Formats: sequence, structure tokens, C-alpha cells
Amino acid sequence: MAVKVRIPAPLQSLTGGAAEVEAQGRTVREVIEDLERKYHGIKARLCDDAGELRRFVNIYVNDQDIRFQQGLDTELKDNDEVSIIPAIAGGN
Repeated sequence: MAVKVRIPAPLQSLTGGAAEVEAQGRTVREVIEDLERKYHGIKARLCDDAGELRRFVNIYVNDQDIRFQQGLDTELKDNDEVSIIPAIAGGN
């Protein structure tokens, strides 16, 4: 299954500067594995040593947060859009 993946600026150095790439997978987890094959090092930036999504990384499928779906096991369809969004912290 081919999906579009939107890459945030801090990770674009791993994708050769591309802000959007295509990846294959039936689930978000499989898409991350495909991204790792194509862009070595990206999985470590997204997932912890146990293979789970890092706390400061948010992933959306068609504008829906995967944390409120099936997490990394959220199923995908052809032409879905996956957005990787780093959490922003700040305040006074």
C-alpha cells in the first residue's frame, strides 16, 4: 500500500531535503520500517529502543492522531496521508 508521508523540517536531512516522501505499508509500523530501509536513522528518531513511538513525536493519518486509534498498528489504505509532527514545548 502506497502512502504519502509528510516529513518535518528536523528530519528532512535524513530524506535528502524532501518534505514529502512515499512509503509502503499496511500499518503505520510497516511504513516506519519502510522509511528506515530508505532513509537509515529515521526510525531511531521516531521510536524508542522498544520500538514504540517516542513521547515527543506525533503521527497523524489523514488528520487523525494515531494515539487515539490503534497506535503504530493503525491500518492504512492506498493514498492515505501520514504526517509526522514533533511535539512543541514552551511557555513562560
